Amino acid sequence: AARASVERARGQVAQLIGARARDLIFTSSGTEAIDLGIRGVLGALPLAARSIATSKVEHNAVRDLAEDLEKLGEARVVWLPLMNDRSGRIDIAKSREVLKARPVALISIQWANNETGVIQPVEEIGKLAKEIGAVFHCDATQWIGKMPADFLTDASGECAAPFGIATFSPHKFHGPKGVGVLWSRRGVRMMPQIHGTQELGRRGGTENVPAICGSGIAADQAAEFLKNGESIQLLSKLRDCFEAKIIAAIAGAVVTPPAGVPRLWNTSNISFPTLEAEALLLLLSERGVCASAGAACSSGSLEPSPVLLAMGLEPVLAHGALRFSISRETSEKDLETLADIVITCVKQLQASSEHAIG
Repeated sequence: AARASVERARGQVAQLIGARARDLIFTSSGTEAIDLGIRGVLGALPLAARSIATSKVEHNAVRDLAEDLEKLGEARVVWLPLMNDRSGRIDIAKSREVLKARPVALISIQWANNETGVIQPVEEIGKLAKEIGAVFHCDATQWIGKMPADFLTDASGECAAPFGIATFSPHKFHGPKGVGVLWSRRGVRMMPQIHGTQELGRRGGTENVPAICGSGIAADQAAEFLKNGESIQLLSKLRDCFEAKIIAAIAGAVVTPPAGVPRLWNTSNISFPTLEAEALLLLLSERGVCASAGAACSSGSLEPSPVLLAMGLEPVLAHGALRFSISRETSEKDLETLADIVITCVKQLQASSEHAIG
């Protein structure tokens, strides 16, 4: 019965991304799925051929792993250049030059950034990977469940995705925590990192059956939400109104990325220069607002976001940057209330700072 429940959920999650159920591997988290994908692909290669290209704006599950692999001598790492426009997007032209000179076996770039919502040109990155014969790993954690995805074009199994492997986590679309998913294109070789008979031998360890079942239900609900494209447009508009209200009320406040850069509808990153994000978070928390000063999983960090610094933001902006995330359940009233609270807290902190300086 447990096996039947897991396989039913696997089919539900696969349907959300338009993939074959047997191409999905359940893990304990998105981070483990990333680790399995990257280490698995590299582990299937001779040591001399193990090489990866990624960027400084990736989630630390990718960025820190790449740094460790390089430090330990387990893989050669190439850091891809970003556009010089504070968008945080990969510079395809310069990356092509870099990778033509130093080809790699694996390219790992996220579909959308977890701190700014910026969408990467994954189609072009996929073409670049194909040109040099590399496997393209896409960290799709922020995308899946929030935007449409169709990995297969038709019943024949023709793959439409520009990547060879993709990873994501159901808790990002209202599923339970404690589950990650790795999708792999047929023909991509991966060495298991945890040995066992589960997941067809691709990832050992007893599955988290209740969380996987919950992920299946969450996938069904996300698929239902994505049927209505107008919902995404409305939420994007509400987010823009939220940002505009704050920018109009707080002198010097800056939204990252700049206007015109494609990004997800659910993420709003706003910098309040001269203020410390941590102090502002404390005031917001007292008023029932949950936000972060960077990645959600590093909300306790006192350092400015390395992602924002890599994008080219001045330290004064990065130090005062907060990330707000909305969901498909967020209402217009929620965002109006949030904007009022943020404005009140920022002005209170500014007044306190001016008084202290005076």
